[in-house]
This record gives sequence, structure tokens and C-alpha cells, in this order.
Amino acid sequence: MRPLPSGSRKNRGISLGLLALCLAAARCLQSQGVSLYIPQPTINATVEEDILLSVEYSCHGIPTIEWKYTSNWGAQKIVEWQPGTQANISQSHKDRLCTFDNGSIQLFSVSVRDSGYYVITVTERLGRSQFGTIVLHVSEILYEDLHFVAVFLAFLAAVAALLISLMWVCNKCAYKFQRRRHKLKESTTEEMELQGVEC
Repeated sequence: MRPLPSGSRKNRGISLGLLALCLAAARCLQSQGVSLYIPQPTINATVEEDILLSVEYSCHGIPTIEWKYTSNWGAQKIVEWQPGTQANISQSHKDRLCTFDNGSIQLFSVSVRDSGYYVITVTERLGRSQFGTIVLHVSEILYEDLHFVAVFLAFLAAVAALLISLMWVCNKCAYKFQRRRHKLKESTTEEMELQGVEC
């Protein structure tokens, strides 16, 4: 095998050096991007419960955090803020929402209308962003329905007992009335027989 000319070795070394530099720069740029972690992407809750929509992010600098809400009733931005500053909360969630510097939000006293998709977008100064979604399903409390059914069944049982008692009283009265009528018939028949015997 023939040795490479010395000029060719220099070009190859420069090419490898440039390639290594480009790879290092790309890796450095990747490490400066935004990463977002959502530990619980689906949440089931009941009415009047307080819910934490928990997230964790990492990025260089102070990001802008935005939460949007999408459901059957439409889509809206509910809050936007930068950690350490005052949050810009929409009117619909003004007294029902709390923000945290890690990007999480807490919803107080949720209702069925709060069911839907909550989309978080974390954007850093350079414009790179990452988004994630949490699905919230809020259902009515089953125990209230069971309580209503139990009260309704108790009411029906009381009405049934009252009707049975009324039927018993009516039956007794009808029996006494028939006995009197029968006695009256017997006494009338006896009188007629006695009158027939006397004649």
C-alpha cells in the first residue's frame, strides 16, 4: 500500500476537524432546546375537586408558559406567564386557577364543563418551543344520584304502605256494611214471614 501524500493528510484532518466541530455545535444547540415532561397525561376527577395539572420543563433562560383549554364548548387561552412574574389569567378562570414556576397549574372546584384537553406550550427566548397535552375528565358524583334513588324508593314504600292500610280499612268497612245489609234483609224477611203467618 502506498502512503498518502502529505497534502491529502492535511485535508483529511481538516475535514474530520470540521465534522467534529459541526457535531459538537449541533449537540450544543440540541441541549439548549426545550424539554417538557408530563407525569400524568390523563386525569379523572369528580365535581368540586381541586386538580393539579402537573408538568416539568427544562430550558435555558426564562421561558414563556401558556396553557390553552379545548373542549366541546370551544377553545381558549386560560393563562400565560413567565416564571417569577404575574400570570395573565383569563376572566373565565380568574378565581379558579393557581400557577407554579415549574409550569404546572391548579384548577379549583372543577365542574363537568372543565372536561377537555389542556395544552401547555413552553417557549424559550430564542423561539424554540415544546408543547404537551393533558386530558381532564370530570364526572358527577354518583353518591348524590344514589341518595336521590334511595329517598325516592323510601317515598314509594311509604305510599305503598299507606295504600295497603287504606285498602284494609275499606275492606273492613265494606264487610261490616254487607253484614248489616244481610242482617237487615234477614230481619225484613222474618217480618214478612211473620206477617204471612198471622194472616
